[in-house]
Amino acid sequence: MSKLEVIRNFCIIAHIDHGKSTLADRILEICEAVPKQKMREQFMDQMDLEREKGITIKAKAIRLRYFSKRFQKEFIFNLIDTPGHVDFSYEVSRSLAACEGALLVVDATQGVEAQTYAHASLAIAQKLTIIPVINKIDLPASAPERAKEEIEHILGKEHPPFFLVSAKTGAGVEELLDAIVQYIPPPQAKSDAHLRALIFDSSYDSYRGVLLFVRIFDGSVKRGDRIRVFSTGAEFEVTEVGIFNPKMQPTELLEAGSVGYLACNMKNIRDARVGDTLVSASDPQPQPIPGYKKVKPMVFCNFYPVQSEDYQRLKDALEKLQLNDAALSFEPDFSEALGFGFSCGFLGLLHMEITQERIEREFGVEVVATAPHVVYHVLTTRGDVVEVKSPKDFPSPTEIEETEEPYVLIQIITPPEYIGGIMELCQARRGIFKDMVYLDAERVLIKYEMPLAEILLDFYSRLKALSRGFASMDYEFAGYRPANLVRVDILVNRDRVDGLSFICCKEQAYHRARQVVSQLKEIIPRQLFAVAIQASIGGKVIAREDIPALRKDVLQKCYGGDVTRKRKLLEKQKEGKKRMKAIGKVRIPQEAFLAVLKSGQ
Repeated sequence: MSKLEVIRNFCIIAHIDHGKSTLADRILEICEAVPKQKMREQFMDQMDLEREKGITIKAKAIRLRYFSKRFQKEFIFNLIDTPGHVDFSYEVSRSLAACEGALLVVDATQGVEAQTYAHASLAIAQKLTIIPVINKIDLPASAPERAKEEIEHILGKEHPPFFLVSAKTGAGVEELLDAIVQYIPPPQAKSDAHLRALIFDSSYDSYRGVLLFVRIFDGSVKRGDRIRVFSTGAEFEVTEVGIFNPKMQPTELLEAGSVGYLACNMKNIRDARVGDTLVSASDPQPQPIPGYKKVKPMVFCNFYPVQSEDYQRLKDALEKLQLNDAALSFEPDFSEALGFGFSCGFLGLLHMEITQERIEREFGVEVVATAPHVVYHVLTTRGDVVEVKSPKDFPSPTEIEETEEPYVLIQIITPPEYIGGIMELCQARRGIFKDMVYLDAERVLIKYEMPLAEILLDFYSRLKALSRGFASMDYEFAGYRPANLVRVDILVNRDRVDGLSFICCKEQAYHRARQVVSQLKEIIPRQLFAVAIQASIGGKVIAREDIPALRKDVLQKCYGGDVTRKRKLLEKQKEGKKRMKAIGKVRIPQEAFLAVLKSGQ
């Protein structure tokens, strides 16, 4: 038997909280990959943020040895635990590309959810062997038969048998491991060919530089080999190769079909992109592994350091995070109110929130984040198409010929009794109805095309409230559509604050502007001079609020005497306030920038 025959590369895909990390724990225990005294819940979720929020943020790989009593043979499993949230879908797609099979985990109490549907579709598109796993069968509310019907709506009839498990108690997990051996095919690789390896993740080490996490498709790699990054052509010498066991363990060689890591003194983090192909430097005609594409961010937000001297530290933090997060992009930015910072691109709001928390926790840099916004296209009167990543880049109304905004295809799975409320919500957010399919008597799939900007506001929380938590959603980019857009500028004490400007539909501009200035009046602290907060489109003010001056009692020490003395003090105070109003600067707290986002609620 060849070495490839005993290797199984697979990942676990599921909706959030359907038990994939718990199932990974039971697999680790059965394979005795971690000593009992070191084992803990959600072992593969190593980040504090992952454990606190109960979600997987980063894909993880681990090499396991499993002795099958049924087949009386030892097998090597390369398991990749994947995120479940839509904001990390690119992580899932790259993990799938490194595998031959996937465990599709569905909660027996909840059934198929929107992201189950989305991830299963990705796995089907990559032609993976999908083993359906129904989890949480130990719970009283479990309904495995209903879950089976829903899964068959996605996979059809031709698939391996269903496996009923309880990841919490371990029931049925050993049978599932034997099914992995039986149904997931071994890698089809050529050991004697030139090296071809997929980069599915990476990290940065202060001493060894960039560490590349790879799946070897053809050939092999060892210390001293010369390798080339296909997309950039950059060449490096390999200084170390190894496997995840579960921590990094150096080995002599990484062979075809295996999953591991390699170090090659790569110092520039831009030389390694997740999804790229590594090839042998001696290969005269290298062929890339198909499927690599540069991720396009969907949501943009500006990060500025609270302390201006932290600018370089913020830049270093973003570069290191970008290394193992292919969806993160950033470029330098400057704001008159907030100073030097970066315009950053994300796949969604959760992705943005996680990135900000990681910067503050892992790198100790406090940041001010502006309100999130999407990328708009503007056709100018000169015939140019401008990509607007920030409201300050939006041309003046006299230069605009046409504007376009991004749309997404949103898929919502809900019980039938909530259809009416959900459809009203979607139509109120300018949604265009596309399709509705009954998955079974208790589940309906609704599809809408909707502006991405409408989802950024409070759409998800409203959806959960309308459906009492039962509805789930997923979305994918559907292109750009014409829209009547305007930029609303916010002026504080006559100074335009870039971070508070926003772009919206002309029909909604007045309503949102009134909400923003009202909220800013409550949030911005009172000064010793009156402060005007205005919202304008072009040169036209459409909304205004005034923050009254904070009055200092200058007459407090005047116990008597002539009234002219009091008048003199009041006149002096009046002159001082006038001068302050002309040159005074207003400090705007972080909450003010979030008020712009909340104004759409």
